[in-house]
Amino acid sequence: MKKFLIITLSASFLICCKKDPAENPKADNAIERIFASADVDTITADSMSIRAILIDKDKLWYAANDGKYGFYDLSRGKMFNGHIALDSLKPEFRSISKTAENIFILNVGSPALLYKISKDGRQAKIVYRENDPKAFYDSMQFFNDKGGIAMGDPTGNCLSVITTTDGGDSWKKILCDKLPAITEGEAAFAASNTNLIVKGSNIWMVSGGKKSRLFHSPDKGKTWNVYNTPIVQGKVMTGIFTADFYDDNNGFIAGGDYEIPGQNHGNKAITSDGGKNWKLVAENKGFGYASCVQYVPGSHAKQLVCVGPSGLQYSSDSGNNWKQLLKDKDLYTIRFQNDSVAFAAGRNKIVRVRFK
Repeated sequence: MKKFLIITLSASFLICCKKDPAENPKADNAIERIFASADVDTITADSMSIRAILIDKDKLWYAANDGKYGFYDLSRGKMFNGHIALDSLKPEFRSISKTAENIFILNVGSPALLYKISKDGRQAKIVYRENDPKAFYDSMQFFNDKGGIAMGDPTGNCLSVITTTDGGDSWKKILCDKLPAITEGEAAFAASNTNLIVKGSNIWMVSGGKKSRLFHSPDKGKTWNVYNTPIVQGKVMTGIFTADFYDDNNGFIAGGDYEIPGQNHGNKAITSDGGKNWKLVAENKGFGYASCVQYVPGSHAKQLVCVGPSGLQYSSDSGNNWKQLLKDKDLYTIRFQNDSVAFAAGRNKIVRVRFK
């Protein structure tokens, strides 16, 4: 049967009290600010589930369910919404990444569909398709404008990993004999596009389920080491759901038991040696199940934020103690624009968060 790609485009203007130009996170020599509160304004409210966002210069991009994607122009206050459908399939996009030329979005489920999107949002092209019935990709990142990687649940005896070396025009799946073996019941979660992190030549991937571990490559995937973590594991919906690394050494993992979201022990851990060793923190304190954790830019690995069913939580002491700044339980993912402004998205919304 001939496949038809349908792209529906729409644009709408949003009125905001104040428009912020896109900014890069401040350098690490910035003066640290300890947050006491947070204010929120809504960027868009629409019927969709958003677990993947990124900031690209003056645009905040999103990828969502029902084939929806788009961006908010931070300087003009304008929303662009696109839509992709393949026959009757409406992909659920949970991964997003970028190069200087294009945006890339990747869905969960089978068939796996990876699209290259033009920066104006008006052109979409499939650059990778995988028909394995077990295909389920969780996260995608680019090292630079040529090299990128995406990871997902196993279709064999390893996590699924695809890579590109030509700026995303073509992708190749890595054979399991080049990757660490997984254990039975070990997989990954597509909670917020944060179980794959790349910095320089480093790759970190985190798993969950009956086994929850960290997979680290110091050389862009040529060699791998695997490290155990103390995060709760052993059931299908337990383990690491989100991770972030501030630099080559300092990292944070979070998750827990999705079916017991209030359980706040065995769900947060920190490393200072690049992931080789982990220490549980904030036991029986702070948030329970977590969807997304991020370091605050310029905070010297001391400040973090987290979103999930426990609302938006903030730590100023490397994750040892947490304070709830927002009660919103429907935020799934968050990214910083600078050291005091972030954008978060989730169930039927994208919001701007100003930390004070």
